[in-house]
This record gives sequence, C-alpha cells and structure tokens, in this order.
Amino acid sequence: MKTLELGQATAPLAEYARNAKKEPVILTVEGKPVAAVISLENVDIEMITLSSDPRFMSLIDRSRAKHRKEGGKSSAEVRRKLDL
Repeated sequence: MKTLELGQATAPLAEYARNAKKEPVILTVEGKPVAAVISLENVDIEMITLSSDPRFMSLIDRSRAKHRKEGGKSSAEVRRKLDL
C-alpha cells in the first residue's frame, strides 16, 4: 500500500486508478488518511452508496446487535415460512 500526502499526489487521477489493482493509494493530510484509491471488485454502485450511508450502517448495526442478543432464524426456516 502506498501512502501519499495529498499535496504530493501530482499524477493524474487516472494513473492512480489504473495502478489501484496492484497497489492501493492512501491520501493523507498532515499524516492523517483522508481518501483512498482502491480497486473495486465484485461491487456495484448501490453497494458502495449504502456502505457509506451512516443511516443505513446504523440500521445494520442495530440489526446485528439484535441478532446477537435474541438470535435469528435459519435460511431453511425462512424458506419454509415463505413456502419457498
């Protein structure tokens, strides 16, 4: 992984994107990460949008906590209940 201060990232964005499969680039400001150029495989725009939506992620966190606390249903149970 390559780390680069934002002010030193002088190559065109397309160049960083082309090289992202080989090596992700983390852009920093005063040493703190602010952005990343990474290769995306097996994802679509909807997945990226949802994973960066704080409301959606809060919903997922609440659901996971409830599942840990109360348990859940197996996929077989759900199929049976839905007559699938």
